[in-house]
Amino acid sequence: MSTFNSFKTRTSLSTGPRSFQMYSLPSLQKGGFPQIARLPYSLKILLENLLRQEDGRFVKAADIEALAKWDVKSTAQREISFMPARVLLQDFTGVPCVVDLAAMRDGIVRLGGDPNKVNPLQPVELVIAHSVQVDHFGQANAFQLNAELEFSRNKERYAFLRWGQSAFRKFRVVPPDTGIVHQVNLEYLARVVMTSDTAGGTLAYPDTVVGTDSHTTMVNGLGVVGWGVGGIEAEAAMLGQPSSMLIPPVLGVKLSGRLPEGTTATDLVLTITERLRKHGVVGKFVEFYGPGLAHLTLADRATLGNMCPEYGSTIAVFPIDEMTLDYLRLTSRDAERVALVEAYARAQGLFVEKNTSDPTYTETIDVDLSGIEPSLAGPKRPQDRVPLKGAKQGFAAALPGMMVTKKPDAAMAGNNARMANEGGVAQ
Repeated sequence: MSTFNSFKTRTSLSTGPRSFQMYSLPSLQKGGFPQIARLPYSLKILLENLLRQEDGRFVKAADIEALAKWDVKSTAQREISFMPARVLLQDFTGVPCVVDLAAMRDGIVRLGGDPNKVNPLQPVELVIAHSVQVDHFGQANAFQLNAELEFSRNKERYAFLRWGQSAFRKFRVVPPDTGIVHQVNLEYLARVVMTSDTAGGTLAYPDTVVGTDSHTTMVNGLGVVGWGVGGIEAEAAMLGQPSSMLIPPVLGVKLSGRLPEGTTATDLVLTITERLRKHGVVGKFVEFYGPGLAHLTLADRATLGNMCPEYGSTIAVFPIDEMTLDYLRLTSRDAERVALVEAYARAQGLFVEKNTSDPTYTETIDVDLSGIEPSLAGPKRPQDRVPLKGAKQGFAAALPGMMVTKKPDAAMAGNNARMANEGGVAQ
């Protein structure tokens, strides 16, 4: 962690018997930056990141001031550095990153140096999910048989990863047959608020992540700012190098109403994907807000975050609220962690309640949840949504001449007419 604190925002936060250090956005706001109060949730996360990472090299005081004064409706561009709190890897793209670290260690040894100096500087978690195959199914012991084959096929890779977990600090591996990487991230790995020990005490700060899986954005549903990157970017973050990025425009999606009975989060995300692809959100942050948030479960929110790559934005994030805290409890996060998340989010102005003022966004669109209807879409083109009630007409329009209506033969027609005259039921 840096030792710079140009704006004197480092302060303490108490929750229960524990005390934490934090870089306070309200303190910066009171120091001459009143517009911070109306910044979008995601830009507040970036601003805290700059405060905490200020080092005079990658992050300067001028960068902090520029974002604190940022006019979200401005078309001006400003480059900043972003350092994620942790890195998430999956086995296909993550293993080469670990191989590179091992190769660096070999190089250090050849030069007569200490290999232990090569270590990730950020917490890194690798989830083995992509190499899992299904060979056995439809039988009671299918899971066990598939697991045995999995370990047999990938024995060498798994032995290497096991070595990496013991050799590298801050590196953990989630074994195969546990779950899909972005689902494991949401249910188990995400902290929402991170902590680390520093010379001045235990520091609390927002959980942010870059991952080598495009659907890393699923964790946006939990209030965690994170997105997918390539292996080189992930490796750079592991070694303490920040990502350079332009302050993004932020599209606010205002949700109202609630989903009608019989509709699902899939119907909602297909509708929003269709709208956002038409609107154009590439290179932008998308942020959901409004009274409709109270009626979306974490599973609903995670679905909207998960489909972020399909509509093209960098992230699709939800703020922290009571639903977030409920989910943390339901997924067995300890009470101390939940208390810290709530206390930190409230102290930083990141917690959303019924009377919270809406942020100012670059642009906004409105989505009435009560108008969402059951829908269908092809497996590779989710933006080509078809309402379920229009599926037959859509099929006929897409494949003209394929819809053949069988005409009743003359005998059947005569029988139907006779039955109708006699008061019977036509066939």
